[in-house]
Amino acid sequence: MLNLFSKWLLYRILGWKNDVSVSTEGKFIICLAPHTSNWDFVIGQLYARAEGFESNFLMKKEWFFWPLGVIFKKMGGIPVWRGQHTNMTDILADYAGKSPTFRLCVTPEGTRSLNPDWKKGFYFIALKANLPILLYGVDYKRKLIQCTKMIVPTGDVDADMKEIKLYFKDFLGKNPENFTIGEI
Repeated sequence: MLNLFSKWLLYRILGWKNDVSVSTEGKFIICLAPHTSNWDFVIGQLYARAEGFESNFLMKKEWFFWPLGVIFKKMGGIPVWRGQHTNMTDILADYAGKSPTFRLCVTPEGTRSLNPDWKKGFYFIALKANLPILLYGVDYKRKLIQCTKMIVPTGDVDADMKEIKLYFKDFLGKNPENFTIGEI
């Protein structure tokens, strides 16, 4: 029922389309960009429900207050303490290796504000756990959710991050002035 409602709302009422040619079977990391608005979360959740796949997502711990914290955790949210240096990439990579299913969605900018210095935690989780990274772009101008590329981390962080950033260069976020791929 939620699946049908989400499809109706996202595709019919809101007018979004999708172009996803990369397989969503097995374990993977989703790199989702641009992230310029809280609406990205709503669109992403509608898309996941409409397409019937589940994934966890990282979100700053400040959003995990009662009652939202309970709801976000039920939806697959994992709180992130951004001010502390933790070994979260090691923990998540280890968990991914041991788990029969693992799907994690990360916004590499780490913020809705303009940030040319993308976070690389998603990359290191994928590298350590030997997982592919699916590149999902959200384009508000075209009302398009697109995933036509997958990256398997090589260990050459700079080259791989350049390829990842270039994939997203033409996507327009809800607030396009808040998105940049930075210098490449």
